[in-house]
Formats: sequence, structure tokens, C-alpha cells
Amino acid sequence: MIIRQATTADLDMVAPLYDAYRQFYTQPPDLAAARSFIGDRIRRGESTVFLALEDDGSKALGFTQLYPAFCSVAAKPYYVLYDLYVASGARRRGVARLLMERAREFAAETGAFRLELQTARDNRPAQALYESLGWVRDEQYFVYTLKT
Repeated sequence: MIIRQATTADLDMVAPLYDAYRQFYTQPPDLAAARSFIGDRIRRGESTVFLALEDDGSKALGFTQLYPAFCSVAAKPYYVLYDLYVASGARRRGVARLLMERAREFAAETGAFRLELQTARDNRPAQALYESLGWVRDEQYFVYTLKT
């Protein structure tokens, strides 16, 4: 399996995965919107996307997307691992684990002092993966959101 950073040349492989990811979270299918959104993030350098491919590079298996952020208290940069998706036919092959490990390596290589992510309370398989990789669930802070 190949794990590499996606570029705009990879949009034909990334966009369908991103559209499937959005559908997993109950959004209607919209390949054009998925392609536009993730393409803009890559093109503008607003996120880093890692793509998992079959050994010969012919088929996309999954992706993860990281957004840069900053911690005011620590005065250091970090990344938010916002998206992680593995195609249904590629699950149980270690794709998510390899993508998560590459994200950790990238964060360390770029001087980030941590990675953060959020997941649904009922997403037990993802929680088990994260914890097996050393991620620690926050028990101290609440997350609040405000739609505008």
C-alpha cells in the first residue's frame, strides 16, 4: 500500500472518497461540490491530504485531511485531523491505521506539537483505533459550536 500526500493531480481519486465520506455523515451525494471543496483546500495550501493507494497506484483506498491550527497557550502550531475515510471495500486492511501514522509523522516533521480530532460518541470502531495508536480522549474540556 502507498500512502502519499495528495496534489491537485489526484482530484479524480480523492473527490469520490471525499463525497462518500460526506454521504457517510448524511450529506446528499454531490461529487462536483466535493471535488471543488477539497480541490480548493489542496490548491490553496489550506489543508494537507494524505491518500492511501493500492501498491500499483491504480486505486484509491482512503484519505485523511489535516487542517493547521495554533495553540495560543502553548504558542505552538498543531493539526486538526478533521477527515478520515476508507472505502468500504478496503476496510479491515489497515488503511486507516497507516493514514493515521502518516498524519502523526507529518505533524512531527513540520514541528507541530500535537494532533487533535473529534469523533462521534457512538463511533466505537474509530475510538478503538485511535486509542490503539496512543490517542487520549479529553475528559477535561467540552466542545461548543455556534452556527452562523
